[in-house]
Formats: sequence, C-alpha cells, structure tokens
Amino acid sequence: MRGLKDMRILVTGASRGIGRAIVRRLCMEGAVVYANARKEESLIPLVEEGREKNWRCIPLPFDVSKKEEVKEAFKRIKDEGLQGLVNNAGIRKDSLLLMMKEEDWDEIIGVNLKSVYLCCKEAVRIMMRGGYGRIVNIVSVAGEAGNPGQTNYSASKGGIIAFTKSLAKELAQKNITVNAVSPGFIRTSMTESLPEEVKKKIIENIPLGRFGEPEDVAGIVAFLLSEEASYITGEVIKVNGGLYM
Repeated sequence: MRGLKDMRILVTGASRGIGRAIVRRLCMEGAVVYANARKEESLIPLVEEGREKNWRCIPLPFDVSKKEEVKEAFKRIKDEGLQGLVNNAGIRKDSLLLMMKEEDWDEIIGVNLKSVYLCCKEAVRIMMRGGYGRIVNIVSVAGEAGNPGQTNYSASKGGIIAFTKSLAKELAQKNITVNAVSPGFIRTSMTESLPEEVKKKIIENIPLGRFGEPEDVAGIVAFLLSEEASYITGEVIKVNGGLYM
C-alpha cells in the first residue's frame, strides 16, 4: 500500500484481537511498528512472529491511561520520528447503570477515552515537528448506536468519536489527518466466548450474516494511515456488516 513502507507507527493494545491484526498488516506493508501493551510478556508471541518474518516490530510496553508512563514511552521514540498512531487500547466492564460501580465508570473512561487524549497529545508534538501525521482511533458501534449495559463503554467510545472530529479540524492545516474506525461484532476471543444462542441472535441482526474478522478492521486502518487516504479526515468508517448504517 502506497505510503506505509518505512513509516513509523505506534499501535496501542497490540497484544491480541484487532490490535494484533493491525500490527501484522502494517508490518506486512513494510512499516516500523511500535507494539504496545501494558505487560511486555503479552507481546512476546507477536514479537517472535515478527522475527521469523523479518518484520520491524518493536515492543513498547506502557499503561496508556497513566500520564507519566505515556510521556516516558514517547520520549523513547521521539528521536526516530513518528508518522502514525493507532489508538486501539480499550477495556469493557459492562453493567446496568443502577448497578454500575463508580470505579468501573472511571476505569473505562480512563483507559478508553483519556488514553486517546494522552497519546494523541504526545504524538501530535512529534508529528508537527515532522510536518506529517496519520491518527486512527478505534471506536465501536456501541459508541454510535448505544448498547444496554454499556453506558460507560458507549460513552467512552462516543467521546472518542467527538474527539476525533474536533482534533481533525485542529490539525488539518498541519498535514495531520485524524479518523476513526468503528467495528461491529468482530470474531475475537471475546465474541467467541459468547453462548451459541447469543451469537446466533446477533448474526440475525447483521445484514451480511456473519461476524467480521480482525483483518477486516486492519485493512481499513492501513488504508487510513496511507497516502491514499490523504484527503480523508474527521471521518468514522463503519466496519460492522451493515449492523448500524
């Protein structure tokens, strides 16, 4: 894909699922990828795969919700430059509002939403010095349509969508684009653990009649990071099989 070779890109939440698929796709396109997770050991399988395939995959463990860890991580990579950032890290703690613990609300907002603010702030400083940048934020259909039992998660992802549009307007004149990708139900360990009757009911509501694959999301992310997407900013690209249009 035009524009990804030798591009330096940080992917948060890279140890599994969609994040791992994004790292793999970017590495296959020739990018230098900083793969993030909270614990370095969770990145070992991905890094070992990278060695076997001669990918340039560099582990960068830090907690995306902690300001000092974020700042320290970006200090480690700023001298090499950074052209791309994929904010994928996220967690869920589902509960109906009346039973939701305040600490669960705070943790979801901190990990899912505040982390995007912290990482973007540091990345933009580096990108502005280089005069170029691509930011892709991974959101969710829950942030667009809402979902019972997910007021915290939906609020965090909806917040990222609004953040994406505002930041896109701030950075357009700096040659930095900011977009979001909104997956629906993607085949990961989380969805695979659902009871079969639940999966069947979900699929009945998806026009394409199946769950998506992590690679479906990774392909869109790679496109938005490339030169081919140079005239796209502030957009939310849905990858949900028609579940929410």
